[in-house]
Amino acid sequence: MPIDQTERYINPYTDFGFKKLFGTEMNKDLLISFLNALFNGSKQEIVDIQYLNDEHLGDGYGDRRAVFDVYCMTTDGSRFIVEMQKAEQAYFKDRRIL
Repeated sequence: MPIDQTERYINPYTDFGFKKLFGTEMNKDLLISFLNALFNGSKQEIVDIQYLNDEHLGDGYGDRRAVFDVYCMTTDGSRFIVEMQKAEQAYFKDRRIL
């Protein structure tokens, strides 16, 4: 008699799935490796990350909202923020760095 095994999957493209796979101190090395693979060809390698769960809201009604997820540090001491989103965001082009 076969054992009934229900398969479960986590979608890493959702905020829940991404945080479940990569958002714990236990999986910190996994996230660093994943980000370095994404930024392959970059001059600097990520050596440390800090998880941030801060939500920054604007002061006024029409002000922008940003959720910062991962604070990264590279081999040369540079720092930047990685934010994972699947939804369209009106002001993304204003916030990106080319």
